[in-house]
Amino acid sequence: MGMTMTQKILAAHAGLENVKPGDLIEAKLDLVLGNDITSPVAIHEMEKFDKKEVFDKDKIALVPDHFAPNKDIKSAQHCKIVREFAKANNITNYFEVGQMGIEHALLPEKGLVVAGDAVIGADSHTCTYGALGAFSTGVGSTDMAAGMVTGKAWFKVPEAIKIVLKGKLNKWVSGKDVILHIIGKIGVDGALYKSMEFTGEGVASLSMDDRFTIANMAIEAGGKNGIFPVDDKTIEFMKEHSTREYTVYEADDDAEYSEVLEIDLSALTPTVSFPHLPENTHTFDDIGDIEIHQVVIGSCTNGRLQDMREAAEILRGRKVADGVRVIVIPATQKIYLQAVEEGLVKDFIEAGAIVSTPTCGPCLGGYMGILAEGERCVSTTNRNFVGRMGHIESEIYLSSPAVAAASAITGKLSQPSEL
Repeated sequence: MGMTMTQKILAAHAGLENVKPGDLIEAKLDLVLGNDITSPVAIHEMEKFDKKEVFDKDKIALVPDHFAPNKDIKSAQHCKIVREFAKANNITNYFEVGQMGIEHALLPEKGLVVAGDAVIGADSHTCTYGALGAFSTGVGSTDMAAGMVTGKAWFKVPEAIKIVLKGKLNKWVSGKDVILHIIGKIGVDGALYKSMEFTGEGVASLSMDDRFTIANMAIEAGGKNGIFPVDDKTIEFMKEHSTREYTVYEADDDAEYSEVLEIDLSALTPTVSFPHLPENTHTFDDIGDIEIHQVVIGSCTNGRLQDMREAAEILRGRKVADGVRVIVIPATQKIYLQAVEEGLVKDFIEAGAIVSTPTCGPCLGGYMGILAEGERCVSTTNRNFVGRMGHIESEIYLSSPAVAAASAITGKLSQPSEL
């Protein structure tokens, strides 16, 4: 029996010629990631081990980004733990204020992940790096601790869903609309502990930013990981950002899949996830007037340069509706600086938005945009669970940056064609 991309990567890192779904394996890791919420727990777990040294100071990345810059005393204490651990262990890839970014945008930008890697991170959206043709998945803090010490992790080899992309996206339709459409189609548990493997001629038309967004939200369908084939765009991205050698894995022709989905990209339209699950998707054919109070454009899902450009194109020369708060959060310092140099920040501010330092901030209800009772937010983030961004009686509508920006102008849930 042939193997999928994911299965081939796992087999190689386990030193095996072949693996099949359900096999339990121990695989070597190329990178272990933690943030300011999960790393302190992992560090405390390491204190219980006989061996307390990290396996490789160059293969651990620590990124305080959820509550950083510190929002309160407790978050300051958390970041202090991570900072002192990084210093004590001479961790090469420690990125805090001034160098920080939202972890899943920062690591590819820094060239820390390349095709063929096996990566774990104590954050569920670690699956983002599948856009580069890597196996990457989220784990708990205890697994992160074990990974930091041993450089290995246990996995059950996942089944795979093959998602065949055809055609090309239309104007104002992006990778966010693609993944929301898929989640709406299969549900939040439709890919439970399965690898979502994207393929087809439509992949070539997707930008790398689109692919990062799609892979990022594989977990919102329950996926163990999401992964894209390595093509010219992938290689160009890696050559621009990394000096590391990469390995290209391709699925065998006789690889087995539990399900095959076909998606016509040209048929997709702007899609929104209504409260309180990402699977509760709607297109504008069945959306009425929904007044909003806040817009958030950013996060590890949609804080990249393409997202900034799309939002700025819509906001440029227009004004945010009265009564609407708009928060724009570039995902890294590099993206922030590029947005300044291109005049995008000027467009945001003149439209009536604010622009934040890179941080997860409001995405997880951290700070810089908490919702009050009865408030509605259109957000480019990845989850809209009850109380995710504040009060349990607030509402979150997940969308692309284009829809978020258009909604900011009208004061209600809107698509760009309505402007």
